[in-house]
Amino acid sequence: MSLTLEQVKRIAHLARIEISDDEALTTQGHLNGIFQLIEQMQAVDTTGIEPMAHAQDVSQRLREDAVSEGDRRAAYQAVAPEIEAGLYLVPKVIE
Repeated sequence: MSLTLEQVKRIAHLARIEISDDEALTTQGHLNGIFQLIEQMQAVDTTGIEPMAHAQDVSQRLREDAVSEGDRRAAYQAVAPEIEAGLYLVPKVIE
């Protein structure tokens, strides 16, 4: 796939980018180079290759799931305007 000069100008217009003819020609070359690279990558046979999320087989170190703060629910709800059954009540906004 390659872009024509008119297509590059149209894309620039849609993106609200002012572009001169020289800039459009340069941009056309850059974009067509990118499309050629994509075509080369798509031509590679990847049959039998398992997809991967990362280039290296590493895993994230996880910290221990431990409580670090005490339960302050009662203190927070003591200053709330209205609560019911441990839940905060708020005024109805949408009818």
